Amino acid sequence: MPLYKSIAVNEVTHVLIWKISESETELKAGLDLGVYSKNRLSLMKSEQHRCTYLAVRHLLAIAQYMDADLTYTNEGKPILSDGVHISITHSYNYAAIILSELAVGIDIEKQRQKITLIAPKFISEKEAEYLSGNQNLVQTLTNIWCIKEAVYKLYGIPGLSFKNHIDVAPFEIDSPFTKVAVNYSEKIDYYNVDILYFDDFVCVYVTNS
Repeated sequence: MPLYKSIAVNEVTHVLIWKISESETELKAGLDLGVYSKNRLSLMKSEQHRCTYLAVRHLLAIAQYMDADLTYTNEGKPILSDGVHISITHSYNYAAIILSELAVGIDIEKQRQKITLIAPKFISEKEAEYLSGNQNLVQTLTNIWCIKEAVYKLYGIPGLSFKNHIDVAPFEIDSPFTKVAVNYSEKIDYYNVDILYFDDFVCVYVTNS
């Protein structure tokens, strides 16, 4: 059971990360999947996608949840039957969840050069200023994208704009922490950001505690 990391963020928040090394058949073993999950799996054409879906169910089991305990809102935001907040992410051979009594968000992304091509779509004017001349542009942009994706998951609001509503504070590339501000619906909220690096991946989780 390749539980890659288990992180106690604080007394009410926990992160679990799975590194997928098993086959799809091996991942299915020991899981009691409900009708919804079986239907979802049957519609997934990618084996990698099916494996990450199953890995998330293993993480839920580690956290002592059944597959049936997880459902989704109409906007696609995951919710647990006991009211604990959950956010889910996966990228290539990694899957992760964050659980908390408070609103949270998590994202994993592989560092790839092509992120520089889409940067204008999610980088604000403030962020563009401190990115000028950055010597670690791909990694920095990946961090910012992950942070904004995690914030988007935390809110679960389709109208939230990465570029116009979410601002990431300047940070050093070797720092595991930063802050992010969300200016939406005439209100500004601030969140703490934790950043992890492993292999060629970045994992970010956002909390307000």
